[in-house]
Amino acid sequence: MAAGTRAVLALLVLCSMAAGAAGTTGFIKSPLSQKRLTQDSVELYCEAIGNPIPEIQWWFEGNDPNETYAQLWDGARQDRVKINATYNLHSTSTISIANLTGDDSGMYECRASNDPDRNHLSKSPKVKWIRSQANVFVIERPEITAQVTESSGKLILSCNMSAPYPTITGHKWIHKEKVVDQDENAGAFTSYTIDGKREEHSGVYECVFEANPQIRGQVNISVAPQVTAYKKSEHGNEGDTGVLVCKNPSFPAVTTWSWSKHGHGALENASGRYIIKSSGNKTELRILKLDIEQDTGDYFCNGTNSYGTGNDKVNLRVRSRLAALWPFLGIVAEVLVLVTIIFIYEKRRKPDEVPDDDDGGSAPLKSNATNHKDKNVRQRNAN
Repeated sequence: MAAGTRAVLALLVLCSMAAGAAGTTGFIKSPLSQKRLTQDSVELYCEAIGNPIPEIQWWFEGNDPNETYAQLWDGARQDRVKINATYNLHSTSTISIANLTGDDSGMYECRASNDPDRNHLSKSPKVKWIRSQANVFVIERPEITAQVTESSGKLILSCNMSAPYPTITGHKWIHKEKVVDQDENAGAFTSYTIDGKREEHSGVYECVFEANPQIRGQVNISVAPQVTAYKKSEHGNEGDTGVLVCKNPSFPAVTTWSWSKHGHGALENASGRYIIKSSGNKTELRILKLDIEQDTGDYFCNGTNSYGTGNDKVNLRVRSRLAALWPFLGIVAEVLVLVTIIFIYEKRRKPDEVPDDDDGGSAPLKSNATNHKDKNVRQRNAN
């Protein structure tokens, strides 16, 4: 890729040198004619080479027969015209016009010249300006009537375009930059059906009419804020900072966020311990130096827009800093109890297992007497 880029640049330099040797300027790219709707924007691009590097100017001639070419500059037409130019190896220039009106229709001309006297007021340039032209056609934007209706658990979105309008070759429906439905029907009416309720499918939908130029309409499904807590239950340690978060996934965005606590009322940034940060569809409550007695409880986040209000609840539990030690202390206590039980058990069973001294002394005597008796019996039998 890098080698290809270098080859192209080398070719441009060679072309520029050749053009300079001949004392001429040439176009690499010329502006292209375009069709646009009122309120749209248009962009034209021009690129030229020469040695020295040529200057590029933009000129305009309207559709009025008595109108002559007039030069355009950056900021013209109430700052709707923007011109960007670069001069590096060759010349490039882009003109863009925003919020088009019918008066912007006409011939746009890109002029390039590298003659030193090209802008002199009294001298005529030796080398004439070279020119490349493009037509811009601005047509009136057709009116589109957008509507949302509900029927049998379904939402029906529709767009109807009023005449006059260009030839239509198909339709598209777009939501969140994704095409959700399309067809190739020719007609000024299109519709899109969604299964579900407004609250489940709120947002901005675009109906697109495939024509030249392409025509777009917008259908909004708007509801009151569907506020949801990021977590229904949060935990924090005493002395730390607690963070509670709520969001609103629905359309339109929340305009006003607020927080309150059960039994306490509204929470304000000015209190010193509470910091509330809100932006669009998200709000965050930070509680500094959590306290078990003061901060444990239920918190409510409230969001409001032009269609109503929504809220949700977050339960905050504040733990002591020693809470992490309780499992370890419990294990230690269990071990101590177990060791104590074993010690008491061993202590009680040892006296029962010690042999009696009297019994131990009489047993051998009895055994000896028996042995003597048996010996005497054997002696009599021998006699």
